[in-house]
Order: sequence, then structure tokens, then C-alpha cells
Amino acid sequence: MADEEAAGAERMEVSTELPQTPQRLASWWDQQVDFYTAFLHHLAQLVPEIYFAEMDPDLEKQEESVLMSIFTPLEWYLFGEDPDICLEKLKHSGAFQLCGKVFKSGETTYSCRDCAIDPTCVLCMDCFQNSVHKNHRYKMHTSTGGGFCDCGDTEAWKTGPFCVNHEPGRAGTIKENSRCPLNEEVIAQARKIFPSVIKYIVEMTIWEEEKELPPELQIREKNERYYCVLFNDEHHSYDHVIYSLQRALDCELAEAQLHTTAIDKEGRRAVKAGAYSACQEAKEDIKSHSENVSQHPLHVEVLHSEVMAHQKFALRLGSWMNKIMSYSSDFRQIFCQACLREEPGSENPCLISRLMLWDAKLYKGARKILHELIFSSFFMEMEYKKLFAMEFVKYYKQLQKEYISDDHDRSISVTALSVQMFTVPTLARLLIEEQNVISVITETLLEVLPEYLDRNNKFNFQGYSQDKLGRVYAVICDLKYILISKPTIWTERLRMQFLEGFRSFLKILTCMQGMEEIRRQVGQHIEVDPDWEAAIAIQMQLKNILLMFQEWCACDEELLLVAYKECHKAVMRCSTSFICGSKTVVQLCGHTLETKSYRVSEDLVSIHLPLSRTLAGLHVRLSRLGAVSRLHEFVEDFNNRFYVKCREEMYDKDIIMLQIGASLMDPNKFLLLVLQRYELADAFSKTVSTKDQDLIKQYNTLIEEMLQVLIYILGERYVPGVGNVTKEEVTMREIIHLLCIEPMPHSAIAKNLPENENHETGLENVINKVATFKKPGVSGHGVYELKDESLKDFNMYFYHYSKTQHSKAEHMQKKRRKQENKDEALPPPPPPEFCPAFSKVVNLLNCDIMMYILRTIFERAIDTDSNLWTEGMLQMAFHIMALGLLEEKQQLQKAPEEEVTFDFYHKASRLGSTAMNAQNIQMLLEKLKGIPQLEGQKDMITWILQMFDTVKRLREKSCLIVATTSGLESIKNDEITHDKEKAERKRKAEAARLHRQKIMAQMSALQKNFIETHKLMYDNTSEMPGKEDSIMEEESTPAVSDYSRIALGPKRGPSVTEKEVLTCILCQEEQEVKIENNAMVLSACVQKSTALTQHRGKPIELSGETLDPLFMDPDLAYGTYTGSCGHVMHAVCWQKYFEAVQLSSQQRIHVDLFDLESGEYLCPLCKSLCNTVIPIIPLQPQKINSENAEALAQLLPLARWIQTVLTRISGYNIRHAKGENPTIPVLFNQGMGDSTFEFHSILNFGVQSSIKYSNSIKEMVILFATTIYRIGLKVPPDETDPRVPMMTWSTCAFTIQAIENLLGDEGKPLFGALQNRQHNGLKALMQFAIAQRVTCPQILIQKHLVRLLSVLLPNLKSEDTPCLLSIDLFHVLVGAVLAFPSLYWDDTVDLQPSSVSSSYNHLYLFHLITMAHMLQILLTIDTGLPLAQVQEDSEEARSASSFFAEVSQYTSGCIGCSIPGWYLWVSLKNGITPFLRCAALFFHYLLGVTPPEELLTNSTEGEYNALCSYLSLPTNLFLLFQEYWDTVRPLLQRWCTDPALLNCLKQKSTVVRYPRKRNSLIELPDDYSCLLNQASHFRCPRSADDERKHPVLCLFCGAILCSQNICCQEIVNGEEVGACIFHALHCGAGVCIFLKIRECRVVLVEGKARGCAYPEGNPLHLSREQEIARSQETNQMLFGFNWQLL
Repeated sequence: MADEEAAGAERMEVSTELPQTPQRLASWWDQQVDFYTAFLHHLAQLVPEIYFAEMDPDLEKQEESVLMSIFTPLEWYLFGEDPDICLEKLKHSGAFQLCGKVFKSGETTYSCRDCAIDPTCVLCMDCFQNSVHKNHRYKMHTSTGGGFCDCGDTEAWKTGPFCVNHEPGRAGTIKENSRCPLNEEVIAQARKIFPSVIKYIVEMTIWEEEKELPPELQIREKNERYYCVLFNDEHHSYDHVIYSLQRALDCELAEAQLHTTAIDKEGRRAVKAGAYSACQEAKEDIKSHSENVSQHPLHVEVLHSEVMAHQKFALRLGSWMNKIMSYSSDFRQIFCQACLREEPGSENPCLISRLMLWDAKLYKGARKILHELIFSSFFMEMEYKKLFAMEFVKYYKQLQKEYISDDHDRSISVTALSVQMFTVPTLARLLIEEQNVISVITETLLEVLPEYLDRNNKFNFQGYSQDKLGRVYAVICDLKYILISKPTIWTERLRMQFLEGFRSFLKILTCMQGMEEIRRQVGQHIEVDPDWEAAIAIQMQLKNILLMFQEWCACDEELLLVAYKECHKAVMRCSTSFICGSKTVVQLCGHTLETKSYRVSEDLVSIHLPLSRTLAGLHVRLSRLGAVSRLHEFVEDFNNRFYVKCREEMYDKDIIMLQIGASLMDPNKFLLLVLQRYELADAFSKTVSTKDQDLIKQYNTLIEEMLQVLIYILGERYVPGVGNVTKEEVTMREIIHLLCIEPMPHSAIAKNLPENENHETGLENVINKVATFKKPGVSGHGVYELKDESLKDFNMYFYHYSKTQHSKAEHMQKKRRKQENKDEALPPPPPPEFCPAFSKVVNLLNCDIMMYILRTIFERAIDTDSNLWTEGMLQMAFHIMALGLLEEKQQLQKAPEEEVTFDFYHKASRLGSTAMNAQNIQMLLEKLKGIPQLEGQKDMITWILQMFDTVKRLREKSCLIVATTSGLESIKNDEITHDKEKAERKRKAEAARLHRQKIMAQMSALQKNFIETHKLMYDNTSEMPGKEDSIMEEESTPAVSDYSRIALGPKRGPSVTEKEVLTCILCQEEQEVKIENNAMVLSACVQKSTALTQHRGKPIELSGETLDPLFMDPDLAYGTYTGSCGHVMHAVCWQKYFEAVQLSSQQRIHVDLFDLESGEYLCPLCKSLCNTVIPIIPLQPQKINSENAEALAQLLPLARWIQTVLTRISGYNIRHAKGENPTIPVLFNQGMGDSTFEFHSILNFGVQSSIKYSNSIKEMVILFATTIYRIGLKVPPDETDPRVPMMTWSTCAFTIQAIENLLGDEGKPLFGALQNRQHNGLKALMQFAIAQRVTCPQILIQKHLVRLLSVLLPNLKSEDTPCLLSIDLFHVLVGAVLAFPSLYWDDTVDLQPSSVSSSYNHLYLFHLITMAHMLQILLTIDTGLPLAQVQEDSEEARSASSFFAEVSQYTSGCIGCSIPGWYLWVSLKNGITPFLRCAALFFHYLLGVTPPEELLTNSTEGEYNALCSYLSLPTNLFLLFQEYWDTVRPLLQRWCTDPALLNCLKQKSTVVRYPRKRNSLIELPDDYSCLLNQASHFRCPRSADDERKHPVLCLFCGAILCSQNICCQEIVNGEEVGACIFHALHCGAGVCIFLKIRECRVVLVEGKARGCAYPEGNPLHLSREQEIARSQETNQMLFGFNWQLL
């Protein structure tokens, strides 16, 4: 410490009068009388010097000086000894019981759904992981910043308030000693120091003078240094500010960006330093430039440099206070006392209030630090939290008004602290009692909302500002927080204050009751729809508060009654104008009603009736308490008015309101009122002329609407207090009706259920009673399906259905009943009983007017002339009938017949009039059954008539005996009718089946007839000629059948070729595929791929100018994949189509999804993304005479073949070197002597003339080859580049490897499971590759071939030949096989090898490369694998051991030879299988030889043997070496002793082992919260701040990136790209799958400009099954998103 101090002393060149070291300074302060003055004096000298350079400060040096010269002395002065030791002691002196962690934006917070008192109670991640809540039901949220962890707060949790770390009395913290380190002296010092520090912080923070400091701080002579300071606001965008700065300061873009980022983060920044005048000028400039862009100029001030310095230091001092307070509760209490103390003799409020009141004027950085001070002091001490809350409420109105006119976010406003206080139940109660906080909040609302009031004192939000109203919502939220937990004990004072609050809340509702009334527009068109959004939004905000007020009122019966009366009075006051209007009289069926003449169609209507709805809510709660009896005092004449305005928006409360009306009025009068309001009295009382079609249509709609409302009034009893139901039953019913529409995932159900104030829907408690969960398939979500026993509760007229949901549910349920062979009637389920208060509602069913309405509707339906009815209307009438019969049946079953007064049956079976032809309702129903339009309703009518019988029997039973028999009989009758219906249904189904059969027979006859007449056409395609032969052979000689399935060597089977006639998808014309015809093409897409890489993220060469793609690295880091969607076009048609696409896109303005520059287009049929076409070239059939071929085997062993090839190559070399072209000599006829290897000897084994392709095909071949070259190497197209053929071979090899890898990964057979598009694509690709050679200069192909062969034949070696371990041999195989015919080329004649020659060329090439690959596998063998042991002494194991011993001699001990033989053999077999599978695919598509059966079916056991047989290999692969040992041994020796190879072996880390690992998306944790937590700990590698980032996880490699942020952008080819796009270039060659962790969205990107989002299911658990489908479908591309900066 001492030497540091000495060093510090040298550095501090302070005026001499101050002591030099911290201790001395501390003791000097001790001697001063007034600490405050001494402290200020000290700061006045040092602060301006330390914070001198505001523009580009040396932060480390600043921090060092501040610690040294100010903070360390302060700490010495506080503790009186070495502060480090003291603080260390304090740290261990006792665990805190409150966590108090303040959340940063983007951190994950947890709330326990079982134990939290309300949803605002949250835990930080650490506390949550260490608490009991981890095993409960919990919710996760992303914090917006500024909240605070409630661990340790006993008022926030029902159980488990402490996590393990904050548990009081934890081991290691001893209670008694917990206070010991803070002795009296330290406390006394703190009492001295803290007030001065706080006063300085507050004075400096709210200092307003720009040029002067307070006199106490002015002790130096004043310098003339000023800063021009720019402040943050939320009006101007980043770009605005950058633009203004660049213009005003004439600076670079980078500097302007730097300033802007700093302003956004800190809230202010000095952008220019200098004399006052210069800064003033800059200020004016910035203002004028910013005014050009937006209405508000930027906020700029000119500050003196010392003012800046002191303000900056004040904040640093705040952070120091924070640190000191975190050590002890005593410090916090002293701090709070100092903050709350009012200065004697000054009219200023206490310090903390001054800070709060100044909050809206402060900039971001200052606010953050001051709020942290409040959090770490007041909010950690409950006693002081109360005092702070009192101050807060005292200035609440002023604070909220300032917030509303401020433009900063809520999260950095002091008003956001309300949630920390108002949600604490005891505090909320205290604030209501002491400061009447409910009234304070509602009055604040009444004071900020008047600007929206109209003449009638109603709100009108037309033309409002969204931002400002959004700020008003914050006040509404505070009201919600105060009411969030209901009081358990009511004191008189609490009751009084609450009622006062409730009254002032009713004032707000009064202003909303009937606001924004609208009149039905008649005649002219509405130009602009009225703006209803704001009004609805406020309603939504108030929804929970209304509920909470009702809950509070319902806690206490007295209170409830008073509140009800108050509310009723308010409603009455609103309706005064209504009562005194004129009256009209309605008459029907001998009932009359006098009512206020109000016409919905002409008068004003409003959907905003919060008062009435609150009244309805209170009424239901009264009904639950049974206190309705005490209401009679003031409910007279209550409903007449009430019913009026519920028309369109029948919310649940409106239905309740109607039910209240129905329960209190005479049922006939109620129905008359309904008819009058619907303006339907005339429609039912007079005969309507059928001429006026419009009127009839209008009546029909209105009648349907009215009937539906009546169904709701009668049948909707699922509200506790209206019907005898519990909350669970209500939720269950909601879920049942949702699932009747269709099975749904959890999230969809939750979305459709109403939430309570705690955002809980109650879904989990009941879902399993009514539904079963079905696990998800490959894509999509798991869904809930309704249990069968819940289906009986389906009510077709469920009142929360929308129109579409209603028809969908009805359709689904009818369909289901049909499938189960039941009738299609969907009667209502028996409803629960009404509560006593509502029991009179059912009388609507059996009153005269209801009967009259029903009868009228039925009569009109029967009347052939009438069109005043619809099927929907009848369906509803049937539903009402059913409700009436069910009600009577239920009543009769409960009570003896004479007590039941409900006589629906009786009234329905009464005749309508005394006329001769009068009919009762039953008769009408019988007639309705015969109307053809009502076929669909027949089952329902039958059901109703049966119910009539049942009720009749229940009515008629006079004594028990009769009852039981008639009961049985009725059941029997029911059964008989039921059976009859069943039989009828069965008969119909049978008839339908026979009809179907007959039609099918007719069709197949027609088909046969067609085939007979077009026989010629069918003969060619029915059986492939090749197959037919092979089948014949199989039958005669079993031996031959094996031959026919061998692809290489003398026993090669015949090529199976078919005549292909394809249809062009563009012109629909057919054409046969032939070499001489015009080309047909497949649409295809060539792309770079890292799908097989063994080295993810290997740096990629972004431009391929210098790349040599002949050899592929064994890690397959980057390949070129060609995929096709399999759709065929004529080349000419495709060219026309592509030109048309180009043309239309030039005329369009918006950005296309595809890049025409690089040849992209969408396949015309399936809209897949394509960028080229593959020409379709038929397979050339080749058949071998096997006897000749086998005779050749004697003449051409491997050694001789190699010799012939080498001679041919050296011959070419000599000729090219001499540059002469001698004519071909006469074919020499010497005997085949051993040494006679001559330039032409390769031709002796059979040649044939080359294939001639049509020009059109050649053109397409060149086009496709150039595309592969362009995309694979990312270079401009150049068809003459020597690398074009290399890229062709490379894409063939890589595409085969990718498809083999995919099939292997899915465990599918090699040939049997290829999709059609893969099969056609591979076939076209291989035949194209054969043709591509012909379009190139053969000398070029020879050169490439020589380089390929030089890997296998060391005689050809040159400097650039790679070593055996650094190449992929399958690529070599494909290249060598495709290039080999070039050795047959001569200047004058165009030759190619005959079938026999090529069968040997293929065989020997393949065998050589297979042996080299075996060596590759054994040299890189991984000895640490847990392989299943096979028997030790198998022949294979023995050969493996001996071969390995041989190899290890050659490599001079670079590999150990102690590996057991069986292990070598198993490793070799596993390692070589992928290579063999790829080779089998390659030769099959090259030659067309049918593969063995085992490769077509899924048999893994037989696969290896089948591969060996198809590829002419011995199953014990080591026999290859034995067979060719003399020839291969020198090669083997040279391969193994290659210095490059030995070097590779020494660097074990980099070698690729076989089989290569299969890539898959990274493993994600099962619990999504682990990912969220990872994300919240993610720090951007490039920026040091804590600003919220968008962490994104790469699903290929697991890297977490910082997305959509300027800090991580990179420059690629001169363009800026975001971190994800840059990462994708390396990780996935431009294609990548990312998971946006916070949004739980999977995003697929491709290239720089494309991407789409892939929706995920429920995020909390990641399911294995959610694979990502082939996402090239472009319909879900997101427009308008700048993918490039992702």
C-alpha cells in the first residue's frame, strides 16, 4: 500500500496546502470544524483537474486519480483505519436477507405461478435456481430493465420467500457477530460524511447554471473552456442525429456514429470543446440542421468545463455511495435519514424529493445512477421504503404529469418505481389509509385526461397522440398495482378511503359511459372511419381494474351494497336525459308495454358502457353473497333504460345485464322490449308484403340476431353467481368448446381463454379432465384432443364463438356424428341451474310472446309463399324449444308434478287460435319434417318430438307403478325409433357403397379399352427391355443372375435403359429424350455447402480466383451441391421463361426474392428456388460379351494395365513437348511380347467412336458447367477456364456424398429410398458429366487426369501432388473415371474405350483407389473407440494384423502396431462403408446396372456383402492386396514413405478419421431457460456496455452471436453485413440456421438478402422431433427486413 501511496503522491500535483497521503488527508479533515466546507474545498481543487478531458478522456487514468485522491481518503476518514481490511470484514459479517439485484434490460426473470402474491413478484436467475420454486409452475419473462429481485421479501411469496443464499441464519453467518464490525465511531463518522456527500450529489445533479458553479466550488481562477453538449431524446432517430452532426461539425461518419452511440447510451455527450462563442455557434448549427429533419430540434447546451466535471464526478460519487451502502444496513439507514431530512429554514422539500422532482429534466446516465441509489438504499430497508413511498405519493401528480410530457422511456423514469411500492400489500394498504392513494391516482387521471373531453363531458379520442396516451396508461397501471392484492382485514378508515377512491374512479367511468357515440350512417358513404382504437385500448387497460374493484367490493357485504348504490346512482345520472324523453306503446298477444321511444337504427349508440357493466358485475357478486334481498330499495324501473345500448358488442357483462333485466321484469314485457329495441314488433304483428326484398332480408337478419341473444340470455349460465357453477367448470367449458372446433396446441388454447389479473387462465388445473395430449409428429406442435365423454357438453350456440368458429364447430361435430353412424341432431346440453337471484329468467321460455314468436316462425317456414324465414332462424328456434323442454324435464325430475309451474309442454301443445285449421307447435314440427330444404334439420326435429313424448310421460305419471312401466316403455319406444333410424342409415350407406363399386367398374373398363386402342404406345414403356432379358436369364441359369447385378469388371451386368418420354411443364408437349434431339432440362439449384464438413467454421476463401479445386480436402469443408426439384422443361421454353422473368422484374420496383444477376428464378411449377438447369441426356446402353471380357483378363492384369497407361501418358508428353503431330502409324502387329508397351497399345483392348450430341444439348452442357464453376468458386463465368471440368467432377462427387450421408443418417436403404427428384437429379448429373468432357479440349482433361493419377501412381509425381492423407479419394475416383476416356483421344479420330475396355478401366481405377483408401483408414485409425468385439481369429482379423504390421514397417514406426486384428477389421469395415456406398451410387448412375436386391430394401446386415459384390470386391478387403501384391507393394511403399504423409501422421490433431462424423444441428438443453440464461450472460465481444443485445445461437456450430447491432458488423466485399450473415458465410457457406434466443424463433438465412422465420412450438421444452423442413419455399419470406444486417 505504502509504495502505491508514494507513487500516487508524486503523481498528484495538488496545491501544496493539502496533505499528501490518504491517511494524512483523513486526519486533516478530522481537524476541520465543518466537514462539508472542507470536502467541497478539496473537490473544487481536484475535480476539474481529474475530469479535464471530456472529449476523449483517458478513463483508466481518471479512475486511478479519483480513487487515489478522493475515495481512498474518504474511506480512511470513514473507518479510521485501512478501508480494504474493514470492507473485507464487513463483507463476511452476515448474509443479506434481501437480494435486491436490479435487472438490466434483457435479463431473464422468473415468477412462480403457485407462490407469487402477484405477477410482479420476480426472482433473478440465481435466486430462482436455488429456490423451491424451481419445481413449481413458473413463468419466465425478459426484463425491460429497472426491476428488482424480490428474493427475501416475505410479502411477495406465499411460500419459499428465501433462496438458499439469502436464508436467514445460514451456516457461516453467526447472528451475534453480524453487527460487530460497525462500531459507534464509524457510525458517527458516517453521520458526518453521508449528508455532505448526498448534498453535493443532489446540488450538482440539479444544478441549472450553464456557465457558473456554486460559490463554494469557485476557488480557482476561471478558465475559458466550454463544451457544446448534445442530449438524447426519443424523437430523433440514429440517422437524424448522425446527419445533423456530420453537417454541423463537418466530421467523419465514424466520429458522428461514435458520438451518437454514446449519446444513446449515456444520455449526453460533449461534441465540441472550445471558447464560448465557438460552442454557441456549433449549438445553433446542430439545432438548425436537426430542424430540417424533424419538427423538434435536438436538445443542445453549452456548459462550462468545470460544471461538466463536477456533474460527472457527482455521478461517480453516487456509484461509490452505492458500493459503501451495500456493506451494511446501518449505512443504508443513515443514508435514508439524510435524504429525508428537510433543511431547517428552507422551503425546499427533502433531498430525495428534490431529486425525484428533477427526474424528468435529467439525462439517461444520471437517472440510471440515481435510481440505483434509491434501489440500494430505500428499497432494501422496509421502514424507509414506506417513508419513500409516502414522499412519492405526495408528489405523485406532479411526477406523472412530468413523465407524460417527457419523451424518455418509462423504464428510466422515476415513476417506474411505483411497481416496487404499490404492489407490497401492507404498503398499499398504508398508502390507501394514510394518503388515499386511489383517489390520488384517479384524480391524476382526471387531470391528465380533460384534453380528451367533449362538450357533454364524455371522452373523445379522435386525433389523439399515441405516445401520449401510452404514457397515460402508466397511471392506469399504477391503479392496478395498488389493487392487486385484496385486503383481508377491513378497518373503518380503509373502507372509507377505498370508497372515496371508488367514487372518484366512477367519475372516470362516467366520462366513458356512452363515449364516442355513433349513429348508423344512412344514405351517404362514410369517408373516414372514426378512430376507435384509443377508446378500445383504454377499455382494455381498465378491464382488469374494473374486475379488481368488483373483487375488493365483494370482500365485504356492507361495502358491496354501498358501492352498488353509488354505481347505480352514477348510471342513473348518466341516463337522466333518457328518462324524460317521449314514450311509445308496443302491443302483442294482448300484452302491452309503454317504453321510451328509442330506435337503434336512428339514435346514437355507444359500445362503451363501463358503468353499466360494473353494475352488472356487482349484481352478480351480490347474488353470490345472497344479499340480493336487500336491494329492493332502489331497483324499481331499473331495466327499462338499461337494455338499450347493448346491441352489437354483447360482452359477457351485457348478457348478465340482460339476465338481470329478465329476472326482474315480467317476461312478456321483457320480450316486448326486446322486440321493440330490435324494431321487430311490426315484423311479428303485421303481415309483411313479400314484395320488399330488402326489408325481408333485413328482418331475417334481425330476427336471427334477436333469437341468438335470447338463446344467450336463457342458456349462458356459466358465470359464478348467475348459475350454480365453479370457476373450474367455467374454464372446462371454454376449453371443451375450443377443442370442438379442432384439436389445438397449448398456446392456442391459452390465448383464447380469459386471463385474470395475475395473467392466469386456470388451464393446467382442468385441461387433463377434458382432453388428452397427442405428441407432435415430425413438424408442428403437440395438440390436445377432446375426450369423447366431454363431447356431450357441446353447445352449438356457445356465446364466445365467432361466426366462423360457430360454423366450423357445427360442421366438425356433425361430421363426427356421421362417421360414428349416429344422427346429426346437436341439441343443447342440459344447462346448470340458475342461482336464486336469476331463477326467474327461465320464465321467458314459457311466456305467451315466446310461444307466439316460435309459432310464427314455424308457420312461415311451412307457408310456401313466405320467404320471411331462414334455415338459421329455424335452427335457433329449435334450440330454444330444446332449452324449454330440457328445463321442464329437469324440473319434473326434481319435484312432484303438481309443484312444477313451468308448463312449456302444455303451452307448446296448445292450439294457436280457435280457427278451424289451427295447429299446435307439435303439429307444425311434424310438417316441417317434410320440407325438402330442411333435410339437414330432420334429426333435430325428431329429437324435439321425442323430448315432447318424454315430458308428456313425466307429466302424466299419476302413481309410481305407472311411472316405472311407462318409463320403461318410453325407453323401449325410444329404442325402437332409434333402431329404425339405425337400420335406415345402414341401408343408405350400403346403397352408396354399391353405387361407388359400379362406377369404379365402369371406369376400369374404359381404361382397358383405352389401352387396347393405344397399344403401341404402351408396349414401349410397360417393361424395360433390359429388365426383361435379365429376368429371363435369372429363370434359366441362377449363376448368371448374379452377374447381372455387378457393375465393374468383366462380369458387368447389362445397362437397363428405358425409353423416356417427358412432358415439358411450360408448354405441356411431350418429347422423347434422345442424344440427337433438342435438349430437355431439369430445373436445378447449385449451391456451396458445408453440410459434410469435419472442420466447422474453417476460414473460407471468399473469392475463388486462385483456388485449385481438383483435389478435395478430406475434411470436406466446402463442397458444391447440385439439387433438383425434378421438373422438366424444353431448353427453349426455359430460356423464354427466364427472359420473361427478367423483363418483368425490371419493370417492378420492389426487391425480388431472387437474384437475377446470378441466374436465380423460381421453378414455374413448385416455386423452389433454382439458379440453373441440368440437361437431360439418355444413358447409352452398353452390353458386354462376358466370355471375351474374361479372356481379356488373362491379357490385361493390373501391372500391364498400369504400364499401358503410363506409356500412353509419356507418349503424349513427348508429343506435346516436341510440338509435332505425326500421322497415326499403321496398327502394329507384333506378337504381344512382354516389353512391347507402345503409345498405341491402349487402343488394342477395344475402342468405339465417340457419342455425338446435338448442338442444343452441348449448349446446355456448357451453360450448366459454367454455372457450377461460377457458383462453386464464386468467380465471374468463363466457359474456357481450365477449372470448369474440375468443378463438374467435384459437384458430382459431393452431391453423391451428401445424398449418401442423408440416407445413412435416416437409416434408409441406398437405392430403395431415393426420392424421385434425387433419382432424376443424380441420373441427369452423371450423364451430364460424361458429356461435359466432350465439350472441353482433351489435352486439358488429360492434364487433369495425370494429376489425379499421380496420387496413386508415384511415377507420375510432381511438386504439386498432395499427400495421400490430405485428399478425399472419392473425389479422385469420380474425376479419374470421368476423365479416363481422354487417353483414347487422337487429333484425327474421335475414339472412346469400348464397353469391355471401360469395364477394366473402371475396375482397376476403383481397386487402386479402394486400396489407397484402406491405407488412409488404417493410418488414421482411432484406437480409443468402444467397438463391439468380433471373434479374434477370423480370417479378416488375421489378414488385418499382418497387413498392418507390414505398413508400420514402411512408416518407420510412426504408427503403433499393438492394435488387435479384430479391432483393425471392424474399424476398416465401418470406415470404408460410406466410400463403398458412394461408389455404388456413382457407378449405378453412370452405367445403369441394376443393384442387388439388398441395396433396395432396408437390410443393414446384407448391405456390406451386397456392396462388395456389386463393386467386384472380395468381402475380405485385404485379399485385394494379396491378389495384386507384387504390383501394389512398391506403390504401398512409396505411399507410406512420402515425407508429407509422415509429417501429417505426426500432427495427430489435424488428421481426418473415417468414417467421418455425421453433422447434425447442435444439441440444445431440454429446458429452454438454460438457453435464456446463457443469453442473458452473453456479453458482446466488441462493446463493453451493458446495453441489451440480441443474442442469436448458430444451430450449426453453437456459437452465440450479437445480432442486429452496429458493434459487430463486418465489411465483406465493400458491403456492411451483420454478425450473423458474416458468420453464415464461414459456417454454412452463406446458409445457416439461427435461433433468436429471446424470441424463441428459428431463422433461416441464405446469402445476404434472404431469410425466413420458422415458427417454433412451446419454447419451455425443446422437442427432438421438431426438425426443420425443407425451407426453400419462399412464401414466408419476410419483406422489408434488412437481412444483410442480421
